[in-house]
Amino acid sequence: MIQEKEYAKRRARLASLLQPNSIALLCSAEPKIRSNDTEYPYRQNSNFYYLTGFTEPDAALVIIKGKKSFQTYLFVQPKDPQKELWNGSVLGVKKAKKRFLVDAVHSIEHLEAFLQKESEARSEFYYEFAQSTKAVQKVQQLSQKSYTRHNLTKPIERLRLQKSPSEIALIKKGMEITKEAHHHAMQLAKEGMMEYELQAEFEYIFTKRGAYSDAYTTIVAGGNNANTLHYIKNDQKLEAGELILIDAGCEYSYYATDITRTIPVSGKFSDAQRELYSLVLDVEKTIISMIKPGVMRSDLQKVAERMLCEGMVRLGILQGSVKKLLKKKKHKKYFPHGIGHYMGIDVHDSCPYKTKKGKEIPLKPGMVLTIEPGLYLPKDDKKIPKKYRGTGIRIEDDILVTKEGCENLSADIAKEIEEIETLYSS
Repeated sequence: MIQEKEYAKRRARLASLLQPNSIALLCSAEPKIRSNDTEYPYRQNSNFYYLTGFTEPDAALVIIKGKKSFQTYLFVQPKDPQKELWNGSVLGVKKAKKRFLVDAVHSIEHLEAFLQKESEARSEFYYEFAQSTKAVQKVQQLSQKSYTRHNLTKPIERLRLQKSPSEIALIKKGMEITKEAHHHAMQLAKEGMMEYELQAEFEYIFTKRGAYSDAYTTIVAGGNNANTLHYIKNDQKLEAGELILIDAGCEYSYYATDITRTIPVSGKFSDAQRELYSLVLDVEKTIISMIKPGVMRSDLQKVAERMLCEGMVRLGILQGSVKKLLKKKKHKKYFPHGIGHYMGIDVHDSCPYKTKKGKEIPLKPGMVLTIEPGLYLPKDDKKIPKKYRGTGIRIEDDILVTKEGCENLSADIAKEIEEIETLYSS
């Protein structure tokens, strides 16, 4: 649980990044229509949640920045018995005043008038350019005069780069749930099952353990399906002798986990599968061992690509000089993606990888990132030795950068060949 004091500190840090004489508006996410008059389950705007911890729609945060000080205002839905009869109880203005450490709380009905009044004495406007709520449209209209407009998303993303101890604790809690789900799948996967059956088992455990949601649509890709990187159809039968690539993680209290494991349908890796799996696993272990403050992600990428290219030459998947193959990017055909990404409130945290001046940001304590090397060998690629065709392997862990080096937050999720085969037979 993140305390209100931490949210207040985040708002203060954001205010320190704003220009004097400015007004900043951040709105909650709008409900999304699924079909006709039904909606998807509501999920709060990640940046709004980061600064408030508030999960209700129809809310807004306003920061007014002067020359030396700032004020914060929260706008929430008022209590309305008729609406609450249909949609459930809301916190309301009175209780929000007691809960949130802001200068004032008002009804969302007063937001536009508030913005109109406060804008008269401001010269700088901050809001999320990607949002299109009525309040944002109002700010856009107001700022067409002689105001300077800034994308509020950027400074918030910079703040989200390094996680606090309370954020890390939530990710670790989510990891316990994700571990249970992956180990359950390793024991359950059998020939003849449908991919969606395993997907359902993940979602069942996530919900049962209080995560309520997956962090992204679970990938259960048997055989050649694993060579589609974002395969989510999950509608095919698991066949004996194939591997299953499972990319699944829960979202616990708005914080994501993102784990991939590749397991054999029949419970045992074939010799060819062992060769490929061992290659990918060796790369992953090497990259994780390199992680510490000051390291560049681009260097991790280079080492991963070189190791995978060397391995593919050794196994006959690629032919020629490793140096020339890397220069011509021939290896990218079978490893087309990056070595990993930031993770936090979003499974792909949209935090910056470069400074404003275009320089790469080195790893820093508190950053959480995935490490996920892979090999994707399509079944119709005749240049690949036959025994490897139709195989896709990815191994992915979530890594916390520490002052001394790093901590693998998902280290307890089985990934050694012997561990997986033992779990399968237990």
